[in-house]
Amino acid sequence: MHDDRSHDVPRAFFPSFDVLAPRVQSAPFVFSSPHSGRLYPPEFLAISRLDPKTLRRSEDCFVDRLFRPVASLGAPIISARFPRAYLDLNREPYELDPELVDEPLPAHANTQSIRVAGGLGTVARIVADGEEIYPDRLSLDSVLARIEQLYFPFHAELSRLIAATRETFGYAVLIDCHSMPSTAMAPGSAQRPDIVIGDRFGAAADPRLTLLVRDEFQRRGFKVQLNRPYAGGYITEHHGRPDRATHAIQIEINRGLYINELTFQETTGYPRLADALIEIIACLFREVPGLLDYRAAAE
Repeated sequence: MHDDRSHDVPRAFFPSFDVLAPRVQSAPFVFSSPHSGRLYPPEFLAISRLDPKTLRRSEDCFVDRLFRPVASLGAPIISARFPRAYLDLNREPYELDPELVDEPLPAHANTQSIRVAGGLGTVARIVADGEEIYPDRLSLDSVLARIEQLYFPFHAELSRLIAATRETFGYAVLIDCHSMPSTAMAPGSAQRPDIVIGDRFGAAADPRLTLLVRDEFQRRGFKVQLNRPYAGGYITEHHGRPDRATHAIQIEINRGLYINELTFQETTGYPRLADALIEIIACLFREVPGLLDYRAAAE
């Protein structure tokens, strides 16, 4: 039986996102951080069987802070305020789990995706290491309220930022910013690379852009992989339309580079990573217009 308190989206989650933007945008980029929200209000904790520390295992810890300097360099960044454990913005709007909800799901819900099967739909059933978030099923109304009140406003603003950038510069580059555990969850799993760059196997971005991002990380000593194990989620897939002058790349950063993954405390690697990201982003802002400026190419 579900708890009636679960009907209400906590007021702490409003507004659902923050946008940090330069006074005048000088770079054809938009950055998003959909999984770095770290508010865990009492209303959420009351309907979860997990404590905040366990819930944070799904969080892209401090990724919004790592990328904040992009605003001073000339591009906006949008970040979610609520945690991924409450609502996952990097999913289709209705990628819903029948095992999580106590009523039949609407016909337009996607209940068959691999992500739903793994318990990680738009409203997740588990945290990243497999622990169930809720002791009971949720009401359909509460799940739909999260989507209506938090998901759609974030995505509307992200789409607006991309459209405004494309209008100003003739094209737009979306960088979707994430972090990943230093090792896969399975026992005996190998250490992951430092950086995984996803462009949906070339479908979401001009390959020259993807290779430039890869090269800039490698030049600074990072171990980089393309599209494996992460090729980019819904945001990259949905917005990456190179034929419509919009490119999208997902960047996954190994958490072992900058935090203690048990305590969520910054390590000495944090400032080194932050400095490297500023250098890389400044380089992209300089180099990408020469690669992708459609208007210059047409003149």
